[in-house]
Amino acid sequence: MSRSSARGQVEPTAALVVLLAVCAAVSTYAVALNGAGYESERNVASPTLDRVVGRLAVGGVADPRRRARARRSGPTGYRLNVTIAAAGRRWYAGPSPPGRLADTDTAARSVGVRIAPGRVRPGRVRVEVWS
Repeated sequence: MSRSSARGQVEPTAALVVLLAVCAAVSTYAVALNGAGYESERNVASPTLDRVVGRLAVGGVADPRRRARARRSGPTGYRLNVTIAAAGRRWYAGPSPPGRLADTDTAARSVGVRIAPGRVRPGRVRVEVWS
């Protein structure tokens, strides 16, 4: 007849060591998983600016008459405002930005802007993107 109390017993020190090892492994896994997550704050303005300038520019010079076409290059699910400024003039496309309280991504770039046929002036293209 075997003694049932002789089976399945573990020394308390060995049990604590195993428990600490399991806790350390789970903690290490949680830290690694946290670092591998997606980026919660995403800047959508910079890639949008690249697409907008690509649609505005003809031969490296932005043409304000193409701003409605450039506005359509905004990301899906976001609203976009495109502003072109040169020689004291401004051209806009898209709805007005919501203001400083909203979560708005902004990017700008210096470009040559066609003011009239044969007249190119230094200017800036600015995009504001929000959801």
